[in-house]
Amino acid sequence: MVLKIAFIQLLGSSDPDVQLSKGIEGCRRAKELGADIALFPEMWSDGYTIPQDAEELRALAVTADSVYVDNYRQLASELDMAIAATFLEQHEPGPLNSVMLFDRHGNEVLHYSKLHTCAFDAEAVLDGGDDLYTADLDTGKGIVKVGSMICFDREFPESARILMLKGAEVILAPNACPMEINRLSALRTRAYENMLAVATCNYPSPHPDCNGRSTIFDGVAWLREEPSSRDMCVFEAPSEDGVYVGQIDMDMLRDYREHEIMGHKYRHPEKYGILTERRSSC
Repeated sequence: MVLKIAFIQLLGSSDPDVQLSKGIEGCRRAKELGADIALFPEMWSDGYTIPQDAEELRALAVTADSVYVDNYRQLASELDMAIAATFLEQHEPGPLNSVMLFDRHGNEVLHYSKLHTCAFDAEAVLDGGDDLYTADLDTGKGIVKVGSMICFDREFPESARILMLKGAEVILAPNACPMEINRLSALRTRAYENMLAVATCNYPSPHPDCNGRSTIFDGVAWLREEPSSRDMCVFEAPSEDGVYVGQIDMDMLRDYREHEIMGHKYRHPEKYGILTERRSSC
């Protein structure tokens, strides 16, 4: 089974109506390219615009059952293609940075809000999510267990580890930042240490502080029939605006997960108590 993921790596604006129109067009292009899932960059509904004024911020936020979000629900059903729609979600006291995954029938299967907000920067005005989730996604080719983490979540090994422990095979990762060697290395590491695929969709250049380079790291570090390790980066988009499609060989990944040593196989959770202790220093 080959899973095809479309990256809606398009320039954004702060106007939700413009974003919706452009997003629908991007999804239709993804379907033409044969995608099973269309994945948006982080907070597509307003182009990752985060006003610091409370009223302006509130005015940009949309509810999970809004017309904006419902358009993607209906589109997923129409196109027979899963859509991971991202949006600034209405919530009190502060909005959430959220993704909602609709399956090819238009059913909501996953609703996740960014757990690790960038509270040291503009996202200080947002609230954070409260958990990490996985879901069974019917692709039409078979079921894939998916989860999500958003941008800064990537920097915390616990995010991907929890998703792996909850059964995730593929992590969908909306993003809005420059993808450079260290962030790409973090994504590679999350895939390597958990034997899962990580698909990350970013905004293109010249979107502020973004540079495209959406990626898939497929989580398969070596194959028994090959003499050395392999490059897990099986797809990297250029920096330019566009809809790009990469793919994951799910049969290869599942065989690898069954026979190799990473993930949960040799963990010692009884020795990790320090990980749940609060610390005042880094």
